[in-house]
Amino acid sequence: MKHENKFSTSWRASKRPGKQRKYSAKAPLHLRSRFMSANLSKELRQKYGKRSMPLKKGDVVRVMKGGFKKKTGKISVVNRKRRLVEIEGLQIKKQDGSKASVKFNPSILQITELNIEDQKRISTKMKTEKQEAQKNAP
Repeated sequence: MKHENKFSTSWRASKRPGKQRKYSAKAPLHLRSRFMSANLSKELRQKYGKRSMPLKKGDVVRVMKGGFKKKTGKISVVNRKRRLVEIEGLQIKKQDGSKASVKFNPSILQITELNIEDQKRISTKMKTEKQEAQKNAP
């Protein structure tokens, strides 16, 4: 019998950790971008009315945990398949003397500046803000 590696679109949620891992491991790339979200800084939260956003190349982020804590830099590579992000200027020295860029999990990053080249990324947030303001006005 052939084992198929299909992704269930009907699955919603489960308390079982194994099912959660399976869902994220088999998710297609267009859904994995949602898993690549990082929280916004306090200023950006107030400005856009959102707590977190998916990471994009060009965003400026701050590392919140680990050996590179409090370091900031611009995102150079977003690897959806492995769910890792590379930041310009943050490198480690390897045993042979060469340098390698460090790959970070998005969960330990905080966005301090957004890459605003993609207007859809911001405009949808602004539209929801305007709609909420109109609902609260009357």
